[in-house]
Amino acid sequence: MRRLMIAVSMVALAWSSAASAQMSDPKIAARVNKVLAGTPLIDGHNDLPGEIRRAGGKVGAPDLRADLSKPKSPGGRGLMTDIPRIRAGHMGGQFWSVFIPASIDGPIAIQMTLEQMDIVKGMAQLYPDVFEMAYTADDVVRIHKSGKVASLIGIEGGHQINDSLPALRQMYAAGARYMTLTHALNTRWGDSATANPQHDGLTPFGLEVVREMNRMGMLVDLSHVSEATMKDALGVAQAPVIFSHSGAKAVADHARNVSDEVLGLVAKNRGVVMVNFMTTYVLEAKNRWAADRAAEQARFNAPPFGGLYIGQPDKAKAALDAWDKAHPAPAVTLSMVADHVEHIARICGVDCPGIGSDFDGIPDTPTGLEGVDKFPDLLAELARRGWSDADLAKVAGGNVLRALRESEAVAKRLQATTQPSYATIAELDGPKKP
Repeated sequence: MRRLMIAVSMVALAWSSAASAQMSDPKIAARVNKVLAGTPLIDGHNDLPGEIRRAGGKVGAPDLRADLSKPKSPGGRGLMTDIPRIRAGHMGGQFWSVFIPASIDGPIAIQMTLEQMDIVKGMAQLYPDVFEMAYTADDVVRIHKSGKVASLIGIEGGHQINDSLPALRQMYAAGARYMTLTHALNTRWGDSATANPQHDGLTPFGLEVVREMNRMGMLVDLSHVSEATMKDALGVAQAPVIFSHSGAKAVADHARNVSDEVLGLVAKNRGVVMVNFMTTYVLEAKNRWAADRAAEQARFNAPPFGGLYIGQPDKAKAALDAWDKAHPAPAVTLSMVADHVEHIARICGVDCPGIGSDFDGIPDTPTGLEGVDKFPDLLAELARRGWSDADLAKVAGGNVLRALRESEAVAKRLQATTQPSYATIAELDGPKKP
């Protein structure tokens, strides 16, 4: 097993080196720069607002104009996002995640969501030469042409509306332009990809949430949801859906990735799958390694009741360090992320893939994609593989921009004939379940 891991790592590093050599090609660099001058590079998911909240919630601490890539303390890690690297990455648009833990429920979830949204708006106020809030596709195009980053807001879980369609509408009014239907846990009206199913997809209220999002013009985000939830949402959606940060299941079999069957449905819906950089989603071998490591960690020290070295943290750490040395993690590279992009394009069409990094919401990154400055390198790898400039522009941001524009058109049509929904979960699904 160890020899296999080492072999995989060596091959992956060779791929990475080959890609790096091609990305330094001045002809490819010129092509990518031309594409990004004409099309905003739009990342579907970045968790920097959560990092700011964890640091105290004060915008400006840390100062985004500084180089934040270096850890502040031994054993820590730096951030993946700051203004110098945003500039280097030629970013044109960013959906900033306003994530709160899926375990938080009730009115406090709404309050915390609004506070996260305030952080995003505070970034635009504090750094007005860099960021500007965007609410429409036309806003994104205009802001990109001005040389700034169009800042959009994405809510990362349906638990954040506390089962309230009026609350959902007010979050849209405050600036949210997508909502992920679930996060890591099920909601009372929809199943998550990473929890045992309770509803076999979406409940009647969950379907009503999708309809109301379409009526408002809020993108329905199907990252984090179960396959049954994906299919249910796609069955009623009248506007393109997005996956703000997901990969291709055929490339890496992970619950968070999208199957070929669903990709076929997304093609019919004209939706967009924005490829995530989370290493355990990118490479199946890395996910298996992580599961094995977690099992060993629990075997050594699993408070409060078990573990070989329970109550002996030094021994537990030494044992895990020894396991890490004997079982090196498989290397994950930029080239492997490009494999996901290409598979999605092959199954779903070139109008389907996008970029959804999950920067500052993931513990590590593929080699070659360490921060927001590396986005052009991914496009350069696709160019090396034969992608045209027009198709590079679609992946960079054209596809999600088109989905947003089409969602706005659907909303305009629906609002002419449909009133806001005041349905409640009790009316549609019965009494609240624990």
